[in-house]
Amino acid sequence: MSESIAVCVDPSNEQMLKAWDGEDGALWAKRAQRINDGVAAYREAFFAAAGIQSTDRVLDVGCGAGQTTRDAARQATDGSALGVDLSSAMLGLARRLADEERVPNVAFKQVDAQVHPFPEADFDVVISRHGSMFFGTPLTAFTNLARATRPGGRLVLLTWQPLRLNEWITTFRTIFAAGREVPSSNLALSDPLETEQLLTSAGYTDVELTAVNKPMYFGRDVDDAAEFIVEQHGGRLGDLAEATRAKVIEDLRADLAEHQTGRGVFYDSAAWLVEARRP
Repeated sequence: MSESIAVCVDPSNEQMLKAWDGEDGALWAKRAQRINDGVAAYREAFFAAAGIQSTDRVLDVGCGAGQTTRDAARQATDGSALGVDLSSAMLGLARRLADEERVPNVAFKQVDAQVHPFPEADFDVVISRHGSMFFGTPLTAFTNLARATRPGGRLVLLTWQPLRLNEWITTFRTIFAAGREVPSSNLALSDPLETEQLLTSAGYTDVELTAVNKPMYFGRDVDDAAEFIVEQHGGRLGDLAEATRAKVIEDLRADLAEHQTGRGVFYDSAAWLVEARRP
C-alpha cells in the first residue's frame, strides 16, 4: 500500500477525500477483485462505447484499483492511460498490479479531478466506470474534464440508473436499515435529463444515455456473499442490540439464498452508459 500524500481538493470534496483516502478506500483496495467481478458484465458495452484507438491518450476518472485503466492502456498500445483517484490505498494497488501485469503505458495519480490542472485538450478519451458520481460540484468537475478533452474527443461514463431499478441497492439498504428509515437519496447522474443538461453546460455535446441492465455478482455462495456485504454495510449495525443485528444477518442470508444460482449470487442492476463528445 502506498502512503497518502497531500492532495489539493475542492472544499466540496473534502469529505470524499477523508472517506476514500481512509477506511472506505482501504476496504475497496482489499476487495478490489470482488468489486471488479461484481460489475464485470458491463465491461464489454463500456469499452465498446469508449472505442479506444491504438494511439489514444485516455484519462480514467475515479479509477480505483485501476482495472479499467489497465484495460484502456492495453487497447491504446501506442498511446497511454492515466488513472486518477483520491484513494492512496487503491492507487498503490493499481501501480503494483500494472507492474505485475506488465502494462508499461499506464500511470496513476492521486488528485481531485474536479480541480486538478490537467493539460488542456490533452486526452482523446475520458472514461469513468462508476467513478464520476461523487463530485461535490459536478458542473465544475465536468467543465474541468471537458477542458482536458481534445476537440472531437469522447467522454464515456457508466453510472447507475435510479435506485428503484437497482435491486441490489434497495435490498441491502432495506435489510441493514433494520426497521429504521431507509436512506432514500437518489444517485448522482441517475436522471437522464439532468445528466444531459449537466454535460452540455460543461462543454460537451451529442450527449446520449443508453440503458444497460446486467446481473451483479456478489459471491460464490451465501457465506461468501454475506461476508462481503456485511463488510461493506455492517457499520450501520453498530448501534443495534445484539438480537437485532443477528436478525439482520439472518434476513440477509435468506435473501442471498433466494439469489443463489449455479454460478454464484447475483442481483439485478441497472446502469446508464453515457456518451458525449467535445466539440
